[in-house]
Amino acid sequence: MSTFKIEGGHQLKGSIKPQGAKNEALQILCAVLLTSETVIINNIPDIIDVNKLIALLKKLGVKVEKLGKGSYSFKADEVNLKYLESAEFKEDGRGLRGSIMIVGPLLGRFGKGYIPKPGGDKIGRRRLDTHFEGFINLGAKFRYNREDYFYGVEADELKGTYMLLDEASVTGTANIVMAAVLAKGRTTIYNAACEPYLQQLCKMLNRMGAKISGIGSNMLIIDGVESLGGTEHKMLPDMIEIGSWIGLAAMTKSELTIEDVSWDDLGQIPSVFRKLGITVEQQGDDIHIPAHTDGYQIQNYIDGSILTIADAPWPGFTPDLLSIVLVIATQARGEVLVHQKMFESRLFFVDKLIDMGAKIILCDPHRATVIGHDFKSTLKATTMTSPDIRAGISLLIAALSAKGTSTIHNIEQIDRGYEDIDERLRAIGARIERVPGN
Repeated sequence: MSTFKIEGGHQLKGSIKPQGAKNEALQILCAVLLTSETVIINNIPDIIDVNKLIALLKKLGVKVEKLGKGSYSFKADEVNLKYLESAEFKEDGRGLRGSIMIVGPLLGRFGKGYIPKPGGDKIGRRRLDTHFEGFINLGAKFRYNREDYFYGVEADELKGTYMLLDEASVTGTANIVMAAVLAKGRTTIYNAACEPYLQQLCKMLNRMGAKISGIGSNMLIIDGVESLGGTEHKMLPDMIEIGSWIGLAAMTKSELTIEDVSWDDLGQIPSVFRKLGITVEQQGDDIHIPAHTDGYQIQNYIDGSILTIADAPWPGFTPDLLSIVLVIATQARGEVLVHQKMFESRLFFVDKLIDMGAKIILCDPHRATVIGHDFKSTLKATTMTSPDIRAGISLLIAALSAKGTSTIHNIEQIDRGYEDIDERLRAIGARIERVPGN
């Protein structure tokens, strides 16, 4: 198990470019299963979760060729469906949350899809009901083996229908869309997720020959087609990484430029950070964060009450950045209530920040109140363990702002979502060292 050693308390300076979006990659890569023709995908992040999914596709028989950094071609003309019922697949699929999204395209194209109960972050329950209820609405039969936690759906023919999703699940919507594009007739999905990454998936599918309308809204209309063809696709920059770098700049009082951020797809992110008192400047398609040498002031509501920052489905604020918000608030002037609605275990890393000297009251599994230090009392260096991807990057930012040398164990959790993070941080002046495990 590798470790980061971080000497904090140093200002950073320079430019950093966000990687391709992890959450888009997991959807887009599964979509290659919908056609026997070649699909070329660019700006794929070189991170553990994405590489695991590419390896899974190879074992399914997809021909994968690396064309260059972040660019791959995929050809699923000889898919090995027997692998889906093997012990090896049950083990491989269990280790990756995103593996659930192979079910929709396999069901749509081949009439059957299987998956073991997926793993991923330890941030609380993330149920799969929305996915499978959608498949059942399209005419699939569902089965579940409780002994080995193995899910399956099968159908001789999928038929379009109207469905109202019980929640605007991003992965659920993506999975259902990928099944519905090859179903017979029209499918209407109401309360669909409308995140930019889902919009990217729908646009890519339309280039492949699908007929999807309502993209960007919460009602998608899909007219099924007989087959799909190949295409080329470039992924958006990762908005979670962009938010992470905004937080890093503020906490270390650093002047940073974040390049090629796709401003139109950032939604609430710039305005939420501005409410925390951070200056977020648009320069073309870049974000410029000046050095906050005098700190930053959290805004109150217009009636003077304490600001609450909560997650919500798009175009609301993404839950993946609430841990960053929480860390930033530890050194702000003022107070903020952070309300994590979606996952009941995602705030439990605050005890590590409290150990570093942060003033945080964990109200319950979903809410934490942060009283900022205004940099009058810096965080103290400590030794900690990364519990998940987003908490891991938040602890890393805290360590870079703290005086002294901190140690973060289990950094594979950070590597699951952030490409070459230590190298990229060193390039802007961070003092961070990767120590290989035994």
